[in-house]
Amino acid sequence: MELETAKVLGMAIAVGLGVMGPGLGLGILVSKALEAIGRNPEATGQIQTTMFIGIAVTEALAIFALVVGFIIKYA
Repeated sequence: MELETAKVLGMAIAVGLGVMGPGLGLGILVSKALEAIGRNPEATGQIQTTMFIGIAVTEALAIFALVVGFIIKYA
């Protein structure tokens, strides 16, 4: 296997696996936030604020996986 092929394959695996976790996390996070809002509509503002902070932190993990993939490909 050539070096360039190995780099592309490594990037694909790193990004693919690195994005799966945050994807599942975001789905669970939004699902539970909507469930909480359905149970207690008066707390919508507080729940949404916490949900958006959680989304930002979880999305940062996916961006880190993408950065690691680029490092693998171009280093």
